[in-house]
Amino acid sequence: IFQKAVVVDVVITSRIKWREFVCVTLAIPLKAAGRLHPVTWSEKLFLVLSNNSGFYFWILRATEKADTEDLSRWEKWRITSNKSWKKTLSEIKDLTSYLVLWQRDIRSIEGKFGAGVQSYFSFLRFLVLLNFIIFIIMFSFVTLPIIISKYGIFNSTVAYMSPKNIDDICTIYEPSTNEGLVYFYTYLNDLLSGTGFLEVTSLFYGYYSIDAVWISIMKYNFPLAYLLATFAYLALSFCWLLKGSVEGFKNHLVHDADPFQSYCNKVFAGWDFCITDPSAARLKYRSLKYELQTDLQEEKLKRKIAERTTKEKQRIYSLRIFINIIVLAVLLGCFYSIYRVTVFSQENSSGADNDNSLVNLFVQYLPSVVITAANFIAPLIFSFLIRLEDYTPAFEIKLTLLRCVFLRLASIGVLLLSLWSQIAGCGGDKCKPCGYNYKLYPCWETDVGQEMYKLMIFDFIVILAMALFVDFPRKLLVTHCSCKLVQMFGYKEFEISGNVLEIIYGQTICWIGTFFSPLLPAIATIKYFIIFYIKKIVLIHTCKSAARPIRASSSNFFFLVVLLIGLLLAFVPLAVSIAHIPSSKACGVFRNVNTSWEVIPNLILDKFSKGWQQFLFGIASEAFAVPFFVILCIIVFYVVALARAHKRVIEQLREQLVLQVLQVEQFTDQPFGEGCQCRNAALWPSKATSRFGSIHVL
Repeated sequence: IFQKAVVVDVVITSRIKWREFVCVTLAIPLKAAGRLHPVTWSEKLFLVLSNNSGFYFWILRATEKADTEDLSRWEKWRITSNKSWKKTLSEIKDLTSYLVLWQRDIRSIEGKFGAGVQSYFSFLRFLVLLNFIIFIIMFSFVTLPIIISKYGIFNSTVAYMSPKNIDDICTIYEPSTNEGLVYFYTYLNDLLSGTGFLEVTSLFYGYYSIDAVWISIMKYNFPLAYLLATFAYLALSFCWLLKGSVEGFKNHLVHDADPFQSYCNKVFAGWDFCITDPSAARLKYRSLKYELQTDLQEEKLKRKIAERTTKEKQRIYSLRIFINIIVLAVLLGCFYSIYRVTVFSQENSSGADNDNSLVNLFVQYLPSVVITAANFIAPLIFSFLIRLEDYTPAFEIKLTLLRCVFLRLASIGVLLLSLWSQIAGCGGDKCKPCGYNYKLYPCWETDVGQEMYKLMIFDFIVILAMALFVDFPRKLLVTHCSCKLVQMFGYKEFEISGNVLEIIYGQTICWIGTFFSPLLPAIATIKYFIIFYIKKIVLIHTCKSAARPIRASSSNFFFLVVLLIGLLLAFVPLAVSIAHIPSSKACGVFRNVNTSWEVIPNLILDKFSKGWQQFLFGIASEAFAVPFFVILCIIVFYVVALARAHKRVIEQLREQLVLQVLQVEQFTDQPFGEGCQCRNAALWPSKATSRFGSIHVL
C-alpha cells in the first residue's frame, strides 16, 4: 500500500503535471483535463486502497463530467437518452440469451468435453434453425396458398392446370393409392418409401398441379412462386453460410498469424468475471483447460514436424502418395457399386410383385442401403489410414472430413446421375413423345423426391440404430466385462468429423430434395432436433473425453466451409433438373412448359415491354456474361492485392512495436514486463513525455 501511495502521490501532486498525464494516457483533449477538480488526500487514500485501477475509473468519470458541463440541455438530454437506450438494449440482449435453444446444454457439454465437441452441437443447432426457416419459406409460398384456396379463405379459388399441346400418352399418371382393406404393414411400407397415401399428399411435387390461385381479385402465379421460393431458400442458405465462413476465416487468420497472442488472450483475458455460479465456473475452467491442451498439443507436433530429417520426410511423403492411391481406389469402388445398384433398383422395383411387399421395400431401399454401407465402411478405412500419414490432429480431422464429404456428396451425385440416365437418357423411341421415359417415370420429379425422402429417413434410422445397438452395448460390455479383448476397445471417443459429416450429408439431401419435396425441410428440422438429444445422451453416457483435443475456432470455420461446399454441389443437380431435363407432362406446376426455367422467359415475354425484354435478355446473354466475368476477376485480383498490402503494413507495425519495447527496456534499464516498476519509472517528468503513448499502447 505504501508503494502504491507513493506512485499515486507522485503522479497526482508531486513532480508531474497530472492533467497532462491524463491527456496522454487516455487520449482526451487538454481542455477537458483542465476542468477536472483537484484530488484530495482522502480521495488519494481511497484510490490506493481500491487498487490502481480505481484511479483510471475516477479519471474517466471526472472527464465525462467535465465534457458535459458546457453542453446545452438538448445535447445533455440526447447523451443521456443514448446511454439509457444502449443500457436497455444490453439488458434485452442478456434476456434473449436465455431464450437461445439448448444454451445451457451446450455450455455443459463445453465444460465436460471441450470446445471442439461443443462446436458440433452448436453446428447442429444452426442447422435446426436453418431448416426451420427454409420450411417457413416453402410453406408460406407453396403450401399455404393451396390450403387457403382449398377452404375458400379470402374468397380464394384455384385454377387447375390443364395440359396444352401435349400428347395424351404423356399425361397418364396413376399413383399407387391404397383402397379397400389396408393392412398395417402397407401403411408402414408407404411411410418408409414415400409411396401409397404419401405420394398424393403435399409432401411431393406431383401434388401441386396448379396454375394459379385467385385471392379476391389478385392472381397468384403459382409456377413462378414455386421457382422463386426455390431460389430464395438457396440464396438464403448461401448468404448465411458465406457470412459465417467469412467471419470464421477472419478469426482463423488472426489465430494463425500470432499463436502466442491467442495463448495470452486465453491466459490473461479468457476468464469471465461475471460468473457467480460454482458449477458455471467449473465448466469455464474445464473449457479453458481443454483449449490450452489443444494449443500445447499442436505446438508440440509442429515442433516435431520441424525437426524431421530429409530421410524421414521422403519416407512420409512416399507413404502418403501410396495411401492416397488406396483412398482413390476405395472411392471409385463405392461409386461404381452405387451406380449399378441404383440402375438395378429402378428397373426392378416397379415390376416387383406387390404381394411380396417386403422384397419390394428392400429393392426400393437398396441404393440407400449401399450408400449408407459405403459411408460407414469407407470412413473407417480413411480413419485408419490417416493415422499412418502423421498429420496434426486438426489437419487429420480436416483431411478425413474432406475425403468423407467427397464420398458422401459424390454418392448423392452418382445416385442422381443414375436416375437421370434412366429418366432422360433412354434410347430408341422411349423418350420421343414426351422428352423423357414416360413409361417408367410418368412423374419423375416425385420419384426423385421419394429417393431423397428415403435417403433422409434411412439416415435417421441408421443414427438411431447405431446409438441403441452399438454405442450402449459397447459401454455395458466395457463396464461389466473384464475380458482383455473388450477392454482393448475401451470407451468410445466422440468422433467430431464423423458426426459432422452425418449432418452435412443430411443437409445436402435436404437442399436437393426440397425442390422435389417442398415439406422435406420440416422433416429435416424434426430429425435434427431428435438427433441433438440422441447425440447428447450418447456423449454423456457412453463416450469419454478426447485424448487429442480439437480447437473450436478452426472447427467452426471448417464445418461452415464444408457445408458451403455441400451447398455449391447441391446447385449442380438442381440446375440440371430445372434448366435441362424436360419437366413431367403428367403432374406438377411445370407441366405446360418444356423445362422449369421457361417460366421466367415466358413471364418476361408476357408482362414486360420490348425495351425491358431486350435489356433482360441481354443481361442473360453471353455478350454480357463474359465482360462481367472479366471485370469480376479484375476486382478480385485488386482485393487480393489490397489484402496483401494491408498484411505487409501490419507486419511493419508489429516490427515497430517490437522496436518500441526494446527502446522502453533501454530507457528503464530493465526488461519490459518484470513487475510494474518500468511503468512507474516512465511516469517521472525527467523522462521524455512522448513515450507515454507508446507505453500505454503496448
